[in-house]
Formats: sequence, C-alpha cells, structure tokens
Amino acid sequence: MLLKQHLNMADGEKPSEGLQLSQEWLEAADCRAELLQHLKDQVPQIFCLKKELSPPEEEDLTQRRLLHPLECFLFGEDPQEGRQKLQQGSASSQLCGRVFKEGETVYSCRDCAIDPTCVLCMDCFQDSVHKNHRYKMHASSGGGFCDCGDVEAWKVGPCCSKHDLGAAAAMDEAVLEPELYERAEKLFRVLMRYVTDFLVWEENFELSAELQPRIKDNAYYCVLYNDEHHSYDHVIYTLQRSVNCDQAEAQTHTTLIDKEGRRAVKRGTLRSCQQAKDLIRSNSEHISLQPLRVEILHATVMAHQTFALRLGSWFQKIIGYSVGFRQAFCQVALEPNADRDRPCLISRLMLHDARMYKGARKIVHELIFGSMLMDSDFKRLFAIEFTKHYKQLQKDFISDDHERSISITALSVQIFTVPTLARQLIEECNVIKVIVDTVLELLREHLDESNRFFFLGYNSDKFSRIQVIFHDLRYILISKPCVWTEELRGQFLEGFKIFLGFLKCMQGMEEVKRQLGQHIAVEPEWEAGFTLQIQLRHILAMFQDWCSSDDDIMLQAFKECHSALIECNNQPFHKEATDFYMCKHILLARPYKVSQEPVSIHLPISRLLAGLYVLMWKTGVIERLDNPECYDFIQLAEHPLRCVVLAAQVTAEMWRRNGLSLVSQVYYYQDVKCRDEMYDKDIIMLQIAASKMDPNHFLMLILLRFELFDYFNGNSVSKDQDELMQWNRLTEEMLFLLIAIFGERYIPGISHVTKEDVTMREVIHLLCIEPMAHSTLVKSLPENENHETGLEAVIAKVATFRKPGVSGHGLYEVKKERLMDFNPFFYHYSRSQRSKAEESQKKRRSQESNDKALRPPVPPTFSPSFSRIVQLLCCDVFIHILRRILQRAAEDRSTHWTEAMIQRALHLIGQALVEEKTQLESCSVEDVTFDFSLKARAVGSEHGKSLFLLLSKIKALPSLEAQKDLIKWLLQMFEIVKCIREKSSPTVSVSMDTTKPEESSQDKEKAERKRKAEAAKLHRQKIMAQMSAMQKNFIESNKMLYDNMPEMGTQEEPVTSSESSAMEQRELCITFGPLRGPTPAEREVLTCILCQEEQEVLPLAPAMVLTACVQRSTVLTQCRGRIPANRADGTGTYPLFMPPDLAVGTHTGSCGHVMHATCWQKYFEAVQNTTRNRLHAELIVDLENGEYLCPLCKSLCNTVIPLIPLEPLTFNYENAEIIGQHLTLTRWIQVLAARIRGLKSVMQDNDVQMDGGSSGTTGLFGDSQPDFRSILAYGVQESRKFSDGIAEMLVVCATTVHRVGLKTAPNELCPRVPLMAWNTCAFTIQAIENILQEEDKPLFGSLQNRQIAGLKAIVQFAASQRLKSSQGVIQRHFADMMGVLLPVLSRKNTPSILDVDFFHLLVGLVLSIPSLYQEEGIDLQPSAVSSAFNNMYIFHLVTMAHILQVLLTSTDSPAAGDGEETEEARLAAELYTTVLLHTGRLVPDSSGGSVAQRVKAGIEPFLRSAALFFNCLTGVHPPEELFSAPVSSPGQMEALCSYLALPFNVFQLFQDYRDAVSPMLQRWCGSPSITKALQGKTQTIRYPRRRNRLIDLPEDYSALLNKASHFQCPKSTVDERKHPTLCLVCGAMLCSQSSCCLSQLDGEDVGACTAHAATCGAGVGMFLRIRECEIVLMASKTRGSTYPAPYLDDYGETDPHLGRGNPLHLCPERYRKLNQLWQQHCILEEIARSLEVVNVMFAFEWQLV
Repeated sequence: MLLKQHLNMADGEKPSEGLQLSQEWLEAADCRAELLQHLKDQVPQIFCLKKELSPPEEEDLTQRRLLHPLECFLFGEDPQEGRQKLQQGSASSQLCGRVFKEGETVYSCRDCAIDPTCVLCMDCFQDSVHKNHRYKMHASSGGGFCDCGDVEAWKVGPCCSKHDLGAAAAMDEAVLEPELYERAEKLFRVLMRYVTDFLVWEENFELSAELQPRIKDNAYYCVLYNDEHHSYDHVIYTLQRSVNCDQAEAQTHTTLIDKEGRRAVKRGTLRSCQQAKDLIRSNSEHISLQPLRVEILHATVMAHQTFALRLGSWFQKIIGYSVGFRQAFCQVALEPNADRDRPCLISRLMLHDARMYKGARKIVHELIFGSMLMDSDFKRLFAIEFTKHYKQLQKDFISDDHERSISITALSVQIFTVPTLARQLIEECNVIKVIVDTVLELLREHLDESNRFFFLGYNSDKFSRIQVIFHDLRYILISKPCVWTEELRGQFLEGFKIFLGFLKCMQGMEEVKRQLGQHIAVEPEWEAGFTLQIQLRHILAMFQDWCSSDDDIMLQAFKECHSALIECNNQPFHKEATDFYMCKHILLARPYKVSQEPVSIHLPISRLLAGLYVLMWKTGVIERLDNPECYDFIQLAEHPLRCVVLAAQVTAEMWRRNGLSLVSQVYYYQDVKCRDEMYDKDIIMLQIAASKMDPNHFLMLILLRFELFDYFNGNSVSKDQDELMQWNRLTEEMLFLLIAIFGERYIPGISHVTKEDVTMREVIHLLCIEPMAHSTLVKSLPENENHETGLEAVIAKVATFRKPGVSGHGLYEVKKERLMDFNPFFYHYSRSQRSKAEESQKKRRSQESNDKALRPPVPPTFSPSFSRIVQLLCCDVFIHILRRILQRAAEDRSTHWTEAMIQRALHLIGQALVEEKTQLESCSVEDVTFDFSLKARAVGSEHGKSLFLLLSKIKALPSLEAQKDLIKWLLQMFEIVKCIREKSSPTVSVSMDTTKPEESSQDKEKAERKRKAEAAKLHRQKIMAQMSAMQKNFIESNKMLYDNMPEMGTQEEPVTSSESSAMEQRELCITFGPLRGPTPAEREVLTCILCQEEQEVLPLAPAMVLTACVQRSTVLTQCRGRIPANRADGTGTYPLFMPPDLAVGTHTGSCGHVMHATCWQKYFEAVQNTTRNRLHAELIVDLENGEYLCPLCKSLCNTVIPLIPLEPLTFNYENAEIIGQHLTLTRWIQVLAARIRGLKSVMQDNDVQMDGGSSGTTGLFGDSQPDFRSILAYGVQESRKFSDGIAEMLVVCATTVHRVGLKTAPNELCPRVPLMAWNTCAFTIQAIENILQEEDKPLFGSLQNRQIAGLKAIVQFAASQRLKSSQGVIQRHFADMMGVLLPVLSRKNTPSILDVDFFHLLVGLVLSIPSLYQEEGIDLQPSAVSSAFNNMYIFHLVTMAHILQVLLTSTDSPAAGDGEETEEARLAAELYTTVLLHTGRLVPDSSGGSVAQRVKAGIEPFLRSAALFFNCLTGVHPPEELFSAPVSSPGQMEALCSYLALPFNVFQLFQDYRDAVSPMLQRWCGSPSITKALQGKTQTIRYPRRRNRLIDLPEDYSALLNKASHFQCPKSTVDERKHPTLCLVCGAMLCSQSSCCLSQLDGEDVGACTAHAATCGAGVGMFLRIRECEIVLMASKTRGSTYPAPYLDDYGETDPHLGRGNPLHLCPERYRKLNQLWQQHCILEEIARSLEVVNVMFAFEWQLV
C-alpha cells in the first residue's frame, strides 16, 4: 500500500518539484545530509523491491525522483536549459576516447604510431590520413580506448577530421561559471563518496547513520559472485541443488553471473539466506576444491549498490557535457582524504578493484577513461596515484582469478606508454624501480639459497600473471629520451641497478650437470626460465638503447654491469691455473670441463655487458673508459664459452641421458625468439675476447673448453667408437664456432654495417633455403620492441615476388645477384635449414652449369677495435688444427674424420684466403701482416706436409667427391694470392687454364644431353608407329562393328570425298524426328576401382555403379529464402510439377569412379563396421543416411548410380519418312488422347476433363478418331531387360534420391519415386548448363570426364526408372503432366503454363511416354522410329508452350521497330499480337524484331539443357559448333535448333502446327491464373532466369569490418561481443555463435547461421565470419568446416583471425573459385575432405554457429 502511494506521488510530480527540492538542498545548512536523506528515502522504494519493477518503470522512477532533482541542483535551473547553455559555449572534444569492447576491430599505423599500442577506432581510422598508410588491424581484447587526438601517440596525423586540433583551444576557453563549478564540486563530492562506499562494500559493513533506515526489515539477498574456477555446468548444478530452482532459471542466473559478475539468487529472511549460502558453498566444494563466493546483503544495501552503479553511468553522461564538469569530477576523485591514512576516492576504488564484481569494475574503469585519462594534468596525477599503489594492485591481480582485461592493472598501458608521462614517472616515482621491485617480491618464493631463481613446482597460472608486469616495464622504456636531465639520469641509473639485481638472480640459474651411466629420473623444469628470458628480450634491448643515447649513462651502466658480473660467483673453478703447451705457445688457464662440472645456459648479465661493450665502441664512449686494460676478458668470456660448448656437446649427443629438457633449452637458446640476447651475445663476447687476447692463446682456450686439447696435441688415443664419434662431432662444432667468430661481422659496432644490412643478410639466407611467403619470413626474423622486423625496407632489394594462383600464397625468391652473399655456415641456420640451403644452392649451381663449390662470401671489414680477430686464421695453432684434420682425411682413417669436419675446415681455409686476398688488394703487400697462404704452404714439422699439399692429396679421395669443386677453387685461390704477393699477373692465365677443363666438361654434358634427347625422340616415334599399327589391326578385326550402322538412303553410295562425308555428318546431327542421327556403337569396358577387374557395361551383365552424391539445392532458385513445403500426396505440386522459380531442386553429382555393385556393397559394409569403431569418422560420414567416402578420391557420396548402356539402334529411315507423312502433330495428339482415355490407371479418377465423350476431341482435331491401340501401329519393340544387379541398384539410387530430395523416410513403393528420379535428372542438367553459361564455355567440349560420365548415368537411370515402377503410376504421371500442354487432358489442379518449369516437364514426359505402350501381359516400348516422333512432338509442344511463357512474363512492351523487318520478326509480331488478343490486352505498336530477340534469349537456356539431355538419352553426336565455340558465340542458336529438329526461325513452329496449336493457344492464355498474373496479383518469373552467383564483396576488407562494427543484433540490446557473419549467398548479416539468436529447427536449438542455411540454401551455406576473416562452409546441423577467405594481403596471403593484421584486398580469382564451389555443389565434398585431413577427437557444435 505504501509503495502504491509513493508511485502515485511520483506520477503526480512535476519538473518544478525537482527544482524546488534542489533549492531546499542548496539553502540547507548541511547540504550533504539533505542529499543523503533524500537517497535514504527514495532509493529503497525504487530498487530491490519484493515485487520487482519492470526495467522501463524502474528507469522512469530513477530519472524523475532521483536523477532529475540532482541535475536541477547541479545546473541551478531546468537541466535542459542548462545543457543548452553549455552546448553553446563549448566545443567537441579533441580526444576521441572511445572505449573498446571485446572483439572490436582497431587499427594501428605502422608508419605514424609512436608504438603498437597506439590505436584508432573504426570511425576515426576511416576519417584519418592513416587509411592510406601501412596499417595493421586486429581485434581488441577490450578495455583500451581510441588514441585519436592524442598528439603524443602519433608522429603524423594525430587527429581524424572529427577530432581536429582546433577543438583543444576552444575547450580551454570553455570555463564553467564559478557558481556552477562550485555546485558541481559539492554534488560530485557527496555522490562520488556515496558511490565509492557502496562499490567497496564488504559483507560485514554496517550502513552509516545518514543512510540507516528507520525500520530495518528482515529482507535479505543471497548474492552469488562469479569466479573462474567453476564452470557453467557446475554453477547450474549447485543452484538447482541449493535454491530449489529449475534448470532454465539456473541457466539464466548463471549467464547473468558470468556477464555482470554477480546475481541475487534468493530473497528472504536472514536465516533462509544463510541456509542457502551454506548449501551453495558445500555443494560447490564437492565439485571444486574452492567454494563459490556467496554474500548475504540487506535489501537496503543492495538497493543503494544498484543505484551507485546507475550513478556511475550518470557521471559519465554529466562529465561529457563540459570540460569544467570533467575537471570538477577529477578534482573530487583525486583530492587527498582529510584522514591522511586513507587514500583518495579513486585510489580506494582501485585498491578494491580485485574484490569488486565485473559490472562494478566496468563502470569504474569507464569512468576513469572518460575523466582522468581525457585530461593531461589529471592523467599525470592519476598516474602518480597508480604508481604509488602499483605493487599492491599487482599483488591483488595475481591473487585474483579474473582476466586482466577487466582488472585495473590493464590501465597501465594507457599511462606508461605516454613518453612525457613515462619520463615524469621515472623522475618523480622511479617507476622502473617500482616495477622491478614488484616482480622481485612476487618471485621471491622461487629464490634458492644462492639467491638464484629455481622454478621447480611453480604455479603456471600465477607465473603467467607475473609475466604481464614485464609488459609495463616495456611500456615505460618504449620511447627513449632525447634530452636527459640530471634527475632523469639519477633515477634511471637507480632503476637500472635494481634491474641488474633482478638479472643477478637469473645469472647462472638452473645449472645442469651431465648425467652419466643412468638416464635422468625426472625431467627438470626449464620453461619458466626461458619464459622469463623471452619476456626480457626486448627490455634488455631497450635498456641498451637508452644507455646508448647518453655517454655518461653508457659509462656508468657498463661499470655497474661489470661490477654485477664480478659479484656473481656461481660456477667457480675448483682447480688452480695450469700451463698448457701447443705449437710452442703456453697458456696459463684454470681447468674446467663442461662435461663434468655444473653449467648454466642463463647468463643475462654477461650478455648485457657484451651488448654494452659493442655500443661503447660504436658510439666512441670507450675512449672515456678508465683503465680499460683492467677488464679481464678471458674471465668475462668464460661463461659464454661454456654455454656454447654445452650447446655443442648436446648436439654431439653427449648429454642424451639428461633428457629432452636440455635439448629444448639448447633449441630455444639458438631460436629466433631468444637468440638476440642469448646465442648472438655469446658469440659477440667471444669476438670481444678474441680481439683482446693473443690468437694462439684464444684458440688453445677454445680447444680446452671443447675438451679437444689433448686430441689435437696428439696425446689422446682411443679405439672406443662412441668416443671417437663424440670427438668428431665436437671438432665439427668447434670449427663451426671459429667460422662464426671470424665471419659473423654483421653487427653494428663490430663492423661498419647498418641494421638494414643485417636484416638483408638474414633475408638472403632464409630465401636460400627455399622461396618463402612473407609471413614465414616475418616469423623467422627477430622483432624489435615495436614488433617490426625491418623486412619491408629491404625485401625489394634482395628478392622478387611471385604472385599466388587460386590457392597457395605469394612467394619471395632471392635475386641471383644476391647469391654471392650466401654463407653455407650462416650461424642462424638450424641443422636442417643448413642442409636444405646447401642442397638447394648446389642444385641451382648445377642447373646453371657451374661447379658445386659453395664459396665463403666476402665479409665486411672489422671495425678497428675488432680487427685483431682476423689473426685467428693465420696463427700457428690454427694452422696446426687444420693440418691435423686434413692429415686424418689424407690417411683416410674413416673413424677419425667426417665429411662435415672437412667441409668446415675447407670453409675456414676459404675464409682465410678471401681475407688475405681482400687485404692484399686494399693495401701494399708490405703492410699486410695476414700471411695465411705463406704458412699454409710452409712444410710442417710433423710428417713434413704443408696444408697446400694435403689439400692436393685429399682432392683425389673418392669419399670427398662432393667437396672436389671446393678444393679445386681453394687451390686456385692459393695461386691467385701467390700471384698478388709476387706482383705478377698470370692470374688470368691461371684462371683461364683452370676453366678450360670445366668448359670441356660442360661441352661433354651438352653433347650427352643432346644424344639422350635424340634417343628419346626415336623411342617415341617407334611407340607411335606400334600404336598406329595396333589401331589399324583393331579396325580390321572389328569391321562388323563399324559396318553395322543404321540403314540410310545415302549409305549404300560410296563416300567419295571428305566434303560429302562432312555434309552427311552434319545432316545426321539431329537428335530426334524422321532424320534422327545415328547412335555410335561404342563398346564400354570399365575397370572397377576396388578389384581392378575390367568388365563391359551390358544390360544383362553384373551391375557396375558410379559413386554419387545426392543433395538438395537452391543454387538456381529465383525466390531465395522460400523453400516450399511438400504435400503428402504429391498431387498438383512438386515433385510432379517443378515450379518455375526452381525454389529447391535435387542435384546428383558424381566423382566419376566406377565399381562393381557387389564390390561397392562389400566396401560399404566394411565402412559401416570400421566407422562405428572410430570416433572421428562419424563426424565425416553420416552412416544413417548411407554416406561413405569414395575409395579412390575420398569424395563424399551417399548412393551409387547403375551404369546402363545406350540402347542399340535400328532406325528405318524409309519407314520414318512414310510415318512422318501420316503422323502429323494433330494426328499424334489424337492418338495420344485415345490411348490415355482407354487407360484404366488414368480414367479411374473422374477428375480428367474429357467432357462430352468424343466431342471434345472432335472439335479440336477433326472427324476421324483413332482407337485405343492406334499408338502401337507406328512401331513397337520389346522392353529392355536388365540383370538383377542393375535392377537392385536402380532401386537403391531411386530410393536415395526420393529420401534426400523430399526429406522423407525411404519408401521404394512411393508413387513419387519415379518423379524424383526425373526431377534430379532435369535439375542436374540445368545446374551444369548454368555453370557452362556462367563460365562461357562450349556446351559439350568443356565438360569434365566425371561430369560427362555422371550426366549419362543419371539420364539412363532416370529413363530406366519406369521399368522398376508400376506402369499405372507412370501412365498417371504422364497424363497429369500432359494436361499442362493439352487442355483436353487437364484436371482441376493442373497448373497453368506460367506455373511450371518446362525443362522438368520435358524430361518427365519424354521418360514416361514409353509407359503408354504397355499392354496387358506384354512388356512393350516404342520402336526407335516411334520414339523419334514422340520425342520430337513432345519437344516441339513444350518449346511452343515455353515461348508463350516467355512472352506472357515479359513485363515491358517491345519498342516499335524501324526499317525493314525479316520473316522471323513478322511471325514474332503476329504471335505477340495473337497472345495479347487472347489475354485481353491492348495491341501496342510493337517491333517483331525485339520480340524475337527477347524470346530467343528467354528460351536459349531451355534449348541448351534439352540438347544436353537428348545427347545423353540418344547418344546422337551434336554439331561441331556446340563442341568448340563458347555458349555466347554467334551461331549457337542455329546449331541448337539444327540439333533439336527446330526451324532456325522458332516462330515457324506456330505456323507449321497452326491447326493443332491455335485452339490450344487460346485455352492456354485463358487460364484464370494467367489472368491473375497479368494483373500483378501473383509473382511471375522472367526469362531468361536470373543467374545466381555469390554476392559482390567490397575490394577493401576494412569496408566489411566497418559494416560489422555498425551491425546491431536484431534480438539483443546487450553491449557484448558479437560474431557478425555474412551469408555469401544472399548477403544477410547474422549474429553467429550467440545465445540471443538461437532458434528451433526440427525441435533442436540451432544458431543463426544453421537456421539461415536451412531456408537460404536447403541446409547448405557459405558464410564469411567478418572479425575472424574466414569462410564457414555448412552442410547440415552437425557438419561444417572453415575455408580460407578470398581476401589476401599485399603479399598474397590470407589472414585468418586477423593474426598478422595487414591490409586485405579481395582476390577475384579466389572468389570465383568459391563461386564455382557453390555452383558446382561441391561444398559437401569440401567439408568432408577438410574433416578427413583435420583429425579432431570431439566434434565442433556446428549447429550453434
């Protein structure tokens, strides 16, 4: 009752009362108390009532009783007037600030964005300059906002046309009046505190005195919160058990809990709610270890919380009115609390974020976006608050189970990526220190006693959340400063030291020790360490970048890094230094064996030091380094060298007992994801050491650590094969390391190269493996912090692009002139890549007739600081190592050397010779100290052999045949270097002499190839001659077959010339009538694909069958989206008469593969048995519907078509001529009518309109009446007989067609079975004709073999169908169909000529007329002559009816003709006039020519379909024009008319048959349905019919994305992620995979696409999922697959799910292929193929798409 009074009061309230109320608040002594008093009274009366109000009622009350008075208080006047004043004085915002929803498409400009996090919304992007730049697009994960208008985010074009920079100045001027600002601040302070109090509410809190209700009701809510531990089903189950709700209610609760974050699941007393809470917790604990979060809240608290959320969205609206309001709000939200221990309001909300539910979080985050982040000053203050509480916020996030996108920590990207803000935060808050400290504190539990990380048993979920913090550090470092202040320097170095402290915990972590004897029991944890390394990869590079931008910072950072490395005392030496001797050189070093001691792969500080050292040389800061000689580079390089040796030993399989974890670590160590800051830096550190040490000592140290020192000193001898193999593999790896140290100079600072040169070299080596797609190249190149590889800048210089075809993708191929840079031992190759690249380049060189030597490329010159490295290759120890290796090969002791070892040694020799040649050419001989060639020629102390002589010796080894060309080249290089040193010039002659044998060998090769080609040619000629002889022999031995042609008047005369033969052939190209052409006597022998046995196709032989797939189709429909229902009796409707709109047809296709029927039955049974045992197979084939995969090509099939040969022809032309003179059309109709009248099967239904006995026909056809058996007088013969196998297969096929086509239960006795056989025959032919017309191909010459075989089989199957059905049923069908053409036979429900498709009618009549010849007890059929006349007259009658149909459905009148008219035009005009008179329309002044043109265009598809049909039925060869010329070429109509026994002037038919047709014409036109159609009351189909193709798609994919972004789901107003999906068949936009658009289909819930496909494509659909950029093919409720979208980027690649984000453009060829896939009914087949390839265990629920 109280509620009712309040509602009445509210209804009576006027806006003035709101003003009055606000005035009272203003005048009150305590404004805050008055406001809260109002809220205390009103809020519980609107929200959370026992009987809840409807949402519109609740919103209306909220507006009038709460928000309106508040706005009156704010404006001090009517809010509407106040808003208008504000709008006059303010401008639109410069910042867009649109908050992205999950899944929304966002754009980033690669040319202009400061970093990849700077993005634009769809609308801003479309109106910006970036649309024409290199942009990327991707789906937002939600939570970010549009950066349009932010000048710090863009280098160029910061604003779109809507958010221009002028708005900023205008907004600064728009200042609020002081009174208004004061009121706003006062109101916001009260309401913001109110909102904060209720959003951070805890269950045990009590309401403040101001809000405490006078009477506290015992009304409570049991509130259930969302978590990520329990699934939907778990929560539904718990609710059903706990609060006594049904499943539907539980599902509703669960959906809303997931969406909003919480839901009140019960209202009641405190006790009942407490019981519900206990039940929920106990029931959920049974399922998961963690119970669901449940709270009990008083109804008043719930009401205030609900209104607090509503105020959040109200705040957003208000602060959007004016900058002043926004500033007032920010001021209130950020002002310090009076109680200093308590944070400001916005900090309170942030700190409570992890405890808030989704809905509340969303409101708070959007409020922050719309206020503080839109104003630069308040953004800075907010950033300081955020940084102050950063550690606590991250801790809360780690313990929270919600995704980061709905966490307050996700706002870091909006703050830390602003360059000026990032620097301020470093200076004022030392944010680097804060972030690194946070990570260290969170990972402290993983530190061991040595203060190093040890991740055994870590929590992967928690660890993945900690990783996210590294993103914040990356954001802070993303833009290095241009100007350094002292404050910035100090704070950055402080942060850098803390970061080094973190790296110290990683240095040497997770040491491994080689396992001996027994395999490791438990694989150690390694992923966590490498995950950290991957996260740090860009951060390390950015720190180095920041350091390099300031000399003082660089020096200080290097010293700090060096100190940190010295402090790391892990992996110590356990033995004292010892002297090691080799080649008269002594090395003092401490022994350390990697194979025996612990070793770690994680050395971030060593690698950071290497990077900083190179940068110091590059920038010249090294000169300012104090005491550079005090740095012990042997000690610094020790750990990287151990790491390289570890990788080498793992490759040599010395650590195989340590399991796969170590193999994986070594893989990642050298992989593109990590190598920048791991392997590459280790090589650099070794290069630094090599540049500082004596080269002999350096090489001795390398040999020591590789444990090969004694081996090369000759002190180690072993016969153990495993040990020898290990030594060989280690030698290979050691030589490879030397190649890398000496040859890998493409590092800025080590040599004078740029980053572009480095990328170019990487790309060249990748393309030397094989041609690659752009995406493959990008994945194989290291990315910088902005996810850029630099590929676009260099790719055009090094490669050429090969465009893709209709499948595959575009490929880049390396340019020939760039191959000189190829290094077969490129250090970034994996073992398999190196092998492939070597093979590829050798193959290319042999194709170009070059030698196969893969020579070392000429490297860039070392920078001065690293120039000493070259001395490695001419020092004594190096020569000694090479001599030892070559000596072993020369002695040919196979166990002591490998080809790979020799290949590496030869490559090193080549590197040395190239270096020496380069130095000699660049300066005088006296200045060159590099003397490798001299030392190599010098005779060694051991065995007296020089390197040069050893090379000459191994050249002859058969086992080194593959290296022969390289050795030859090396010997030439020795000569060339020698000549340069001696300053003589026989270089040319030497090279000439050495090339002569090559040339002669090339000549020999050419001659050999020529000889082989001649031999092949002779062989081909010999075979062709044999085949020709065999062919002649066959013709002679089978002369009877060729002579047994139909008798003809001209046949007896000898053929004298080819001209007469051609003339005769042309005359015989008529498919029916008295001049019917011959059926070629072809003997068809086929091979069964299962048993491989051959068999001739004969009527009485065992059945052979063709695989086939029957499916419903709407490809030809003229009424898309309307599928008619089938009537149970089938009379008067489809399938007896196909409507002209071809709404749904039955298509039968075949892959063309043949089997014995018995073989197929065995195969099908086996498939059924095996499929039932395979989970996956049931997803591909539907056993219940008889599906199987073709045994050969794996096409989807669901039936087989029996192969029936053409009937042998005996055609008597003399008889035909005589019959033709007597059997006119009039006579034929009389004979037919008499026969039908006498059939019991037809006349048992008195519906036939043969009124007046014989008088009906007398009036039409004259006096002499034929009797019942007159039809037999024109020739009969015995019906064809088929074997039992063929008869059985006829039934199998017909039953499938009937079942699939009518979606009914199988019933072979159904009278509609033969109708469906004829219909599928007609529809399949029409579909093929449609494809040929679409592609403008010849009618006969362009059909694929499988189409020809399938078409012939379908036609013969349909023709034979009458033999398997009741003759009475067939006769009845014939009479019903004939009723359309002959009014004398029509029934009450016979359709008019406008309501049938005449090609379907033609097929049905032609295939059913033989049933009229059936006599009691005798199976008869018409003779060949009778059939020829029957077919001709049926065809002519149907053609005339179709011409009339075309004329009647033409809506526009033909234009009046000018000039002289032809006979055709005259007859056309005469017919048109007659038709107009019969239909009672005015006769216009019409042009006969245009009428003729329109009629011919209208009937041409019908004629083409008829030609295909009769060709398959009779086998008569068509004219040559129909074989070779495209369907649109001139002369096609004449060729068709000739083949179909029509006059070239089709209107002549009406003259020739005037007597018979004139009365029928009048009856046809007088039909009531025609009158309705002409009056526009019913819809008619125009001819030629519209040819369906897939919809037109925009060229630019962003246009589709734009369309999707504006798509509103018709059934949902909820602002959540959608999957806009476009039907490519009709263009409808659907809401896919969403619960809002579920509908019922056959009693089952289905998604929007499935439901749409049922009406649009008879269950088959082709959809484009726009945000995923992929095609979805659907074939039924349970079956579908994805397919690449026809959109390609500039590199010829598709981009599923917009993973790469490059601009996409439509590829017409691929879309054409999709169109063909649809038109050729291959979607089912494509789905089956894709499911066969992708082996999934559990089916995707396609019905919910």
